[in-house]
Amino acid sequence: MLEELVKYDKELFLFLNHLGTSQWDGFWLFITSKWSAIPLYLFLAFLTYKSFGIKQLLLVMASIAVLILATDQLANFFKYGVGRLRPCFDLEIGESVRLVKASCGGQFGYFSAHAGNSFAVATFFILLLRTNYSALGLILVVWAMVVAYSRIYIGVHFPLDIFTGAVIGSGMASLFYHLFIRIRDKYNL
Repeated sequence: MLEELVKYDKELFLFLNHLGTSQWDGFWLFITSKWSAIPLYLFLAFLTYKSFGIKQLLLVMASIAVLILATDQLANFFKYGVGRLRPCFDLEIGESVRLVKASCGGQFGYFSAHAGNSFAVATFFILLLRTNYSALGLILVVWAMVVAYSRIYIGVHFPLDIFTGAVIGSGMASLFYHLFIRIRDKYNL
């Protein structure tokens, strides 16, 4: 059963990865860059400040920083614990991978920290701002999906790496959001 799932994961990866063209490579390299989301983060900080004030904004910023750190470290734990090779290191399909960036990254790729972090940030802000900005949720989900897909496009993660990252990132965000609420309420922020 697991072998079949991995086989389908590799086939789906190759299909999606080979949809890419050199005309779009620059766009997807920009999307996968950590700096591309800075305008979105600033916008979310502005909405948070506007909705809740400076004290809660500072608490949100601290929560997001620890959330991203925790998600990153959990991704590293899984990468070395599971030891699933990135597509370009996979002996079965490595030569067929359309690698867009200069290097593949570390040897192991399960699960995608990019997917985990983008879904963590999206989920946290969806929960935080859903009352005041309900339409924002769709935008954040689409953004997280685009960032996650960029990892397949550039050739460094399998779809299951992305899916697992999205699920774990969303779960971590839910946990951190509830911790944020407890701290906020405890200290009347």
